[in-house]
Amino acid sequence: MAETAEDRLRRMRMRSWRRGTKEMDLVLGPFADSQLAALTPADLDLYDRLLAENDQDLITWVMGTAAAPDWAAPLIARIGDFARARLAGPAA
Repeated sequence: MAETAEDRLRRMRMRSWRRGTKEMDLVLGPFADSQLAALTPADLDLYDRLLAENDQDLITWVMGTAAAPDWAAPLIARIGDFARARLAGPAA
């Protein structure tokens, strides 16, 4: 049975919140909740591929302490921007 679009988003959200490290849960979980539904099919494919990566690599890519692979760099930048904006909170 093929995975429906709705099931895919649900699976990706769950995988975003249950990474294995709390740091990546707190980065990817809110991003998934807020942004997955607006991603293009190509970006969803990249995000799915990103979910298969090791958390220790992902956190260094998001934090900018290591370069993300070319295939992931634009999406990692988007995730990092989202996380930084979320942590900064509303402008005073």
